[in-house]
Amino acid sequence: MTGRLLIRDACLADGRSPALQVGVSLLIEDGRIAWVSPDEREADGADVLDGGGGTIVPALVDAHSHLTMPGGSHWIDRGSDPPDRLREVARHNAARLVQAGVLWARDVGSPAGADGRAISLLVAQEMSAVPGAPYIRVAGTWIAKDGYLPMTVAVKDGAGLKAAALAQLDAGTDFVKIMLDPPDRSDQCPFTVDDVRGACEAVHARGRKITAHATILDGARVGAEAGVDSIEHGMELDETIAVTMQRNNVALVSTLSVLASWATFARTTRIERFTSDEGTRRLAARREGAFAAVRAARRAGVRIAAGSDFGGGSVRAGHLAWEVEQLVEAGLEPYEALAAVSWRGGELLGIEHAGRLQPGDPADLVLVHGDPLVDPRALWRVWAVFKAGERVA
Repeated sequence: MTGRLLIRDACLADGRSPALQVGVSLLIEDGRIAWVSPDEREADGADVLDGGGGTIVPALVDAHSHLTMPGGSHWIDRGSDPPDRLREVARHNAARLVQAGVLWARDVGSPAGADGRAISLLVAQEMSAVPGAPYIRVAGTWIAKDGYLPMTVAVKDGAGLKAAALAQLDAGTDFVKIMLDPPDRSDQCPFTVDDVRGACEAVHARGRKITAHATILDGARVGAEAGVDSIEHGMELDETIAVTMQRNNVALVSTLSVLASWATFARTTRIERFTSDEGTRRLAARREGAFAAVRAARRAGVRIAAGSDFGGGSVRAGHLAWEVEQLVEAGLEPYEALAAVSWRGGELLGIEHAGRLQPGDPADLVLVHGDPLVDPRALWRVWAVFKAGERVA
């Protein structure tokens, strides 16, 4: 964008302060934030947008997403769809993200195409040339123990894990995703701490990051002790693991909204595992365990980012506000939950300005109606989205 735009008489919630800033003016100049003022400051010659009744928040960061997948109860089956169909799904999902104020998508796994490369790599390349599209960072295809779910790069041991991780980087991924849940859903991680540490050291030597899917307790333990950069889901981690995560600078990426979406299936589906009494009890217990894990991480001082897991479960693209609601219900303050979907996600990506609102940063910001520090549901009420100063929604 060239030119100047003054957003006047708005509020500001940046995810760093528990207090809403009222009566804020923000000037966008040549695509960047020129200044933020705590009063109705004027800017001669600038176009003016009345921000009354609205709150400026940073462009949101979905730290756990699957752009090529449509979500729903049969999401695993959809991974076998033709690559062209998956790329079309990604285009639709990208458009939905922008409408919801999500300008950063951290794609943590997609099916591979005929050439063996993750389809998300092609999607990221395509989107980089599309005006108004979200920024995308991709992990490639999931790396898992032989026998895990379809759509993975299967390995047998630690040597295979390390080799596959480096192969992902060679293919052009921004980071690496490994699976620390077992194929048979037992209570043991399929890799040792030394296996995972070897992969971490190899990836870090390339200046990149490695993250681990771990819904089970032992998987979270192995990932934390090995020093992955983040644990995805972490629905069973406890106080001891949380302390290890904090010591080894391992972040938690929560995906609580997936469990919330599954809960709705009891009323909206005929799938027995959701509608049976046993299924309902099991889901309620899992949800409470996941809430307890978030609280343990918070008490230990673990960095918490958040993602919707859209496409990789029943959640759909653009529903990141649901995760914020769930984090608040789990025990985070609203500003901490906003941080999890803004600058904490940017921190995880290693991109300083992502999810941040400071003078000199690209003007990536969202206007919502209401106060998200009192009512997190305000993040559903998006009425303007700016990417590098251009209004894209």
